[in-house]
Amino acid sequence: MVKSITRNRNAYRNYAIDEKYECGISLLGNEVKSIKSNRININSSYVTFVKSELYLINAHISPLPNGQIFDPTRSRVLLLHKKELTKIKQRIEAKGYSAVPINVYVKKSLIKIEIGLGKGKKSYDKRRTIIDRDRDRQAERELKRKNT
Repeated sequence: MVKSITRNRNAYRNYAIDEKYECGISLLGNEVKSIKSNRININSSYVTFVKSELYLINAHISPLPNGQIFDPTRSRVLLLHKKELTKIKQRIEAKGYSAVPINVYVKKSLIKIEIGLGKGKKSYDKRRTIIDRDRDRQAERELKRKNT
């Protein structure tokens, strides 16, 4: 059973996502409680390599009001298999891809983060996707009208 906690809405708007990966995350106990009570924001966060580890940078986890105080924006290690890490590192270095967090969810009582590899969109690409989405929506309306 998967329960979504938060999504990064800007990820699909600002990046053309090609690949997605499911990662674990290294957290403290009180951070887990905060995340499970929907006190996380990943909209301005990003993923980067430091040495040979993948880190989630600038994700804000607010502490609970009666819990222990911790640094809300500290860097957190993402947990992946070594093959996946090398594949992501090659893509980021060679082809100019970026890694961004897309979704945070609970899967079998574990907190997982979905990261996406993609290239940044230019402003005209963003406008093109809006135009295409509107065109598809209009075509579906026409088909629906003809079928009824």
